[in-house]
Amino acid sequence: MTRGSRIPPQRARSRAARFTEAPNPEGPGGPFAGMATYETSGGPGFAAPVIETDRLILRGPEGGDFAEFAAFYGSERSIMNGGPLDYPQAWRAFATAIGHWTLRGYGMWSLVERSSGALVGRVGLWYPGGWPEPELGWTLYEGFEGRGLAQEAALAARAYAYDMLGLGPLISVISPSNLRSIALAKRLGASYERDWTTPSGAPVWIYRHPDPEAA
Repeated sequence: MTRGSRIPPQRARSRAARFTEAPNPEGPGGPFAGMATYETSGGPGFAAPVIETDRLILRGPEGGDFAEFAAFYGSERSIMNGGPLDYPQAWRAFATAIGHWTLRGYGMWSLVERSSGALVGRVGLWYPGGWPEPELGWTLYEGFEGRGLAQEAALAARAYAYDMLGLGPLISVISPSNLRSIALAKRLGASYERDWTTPSGAPVWIYRHPDPEAA
């Protein structure tokens, strides 16, 4: 499998069953227990699949998500994600994330904790103009780190990208100083591939995720 390539359609179809079957609450544990996907109108002009894991619901971004998004990007915690951003900048970034779903057919999901209904962060696929390949990215909002939620969400998003979209081995673009994300990438089986400079001039490292057959 070439890097950044697509899985042949017949393979992608044959591996899609777990996303189209009804959830099985009696099934085994793990991040894919009870997984399901269906269409939801996340906003005008696009629809995003919904994925359920043991503890999370991955759904398309909605207008009501903006307050938490703006709070995160208004804080110093967002420095690893292109922030901090003021309110108008955060609004445009949020609109860009929604538009990504329309232009690419995939994007960043909002993460909702099933037990509390709290919005805990974002995870998904990011491929803006100037990016070398589709990226698997993740962000947790304040108070939700250290519980394995990002790993659970990233595994689900990556499996969907491989099984349903037919994407080849994904990359993650990570700041060299973002030790948490580097550690998570390694737990996901990704390995350092090369240095890169983003279109905005930020030096980053590219981590390569396992081949779909090995993930």
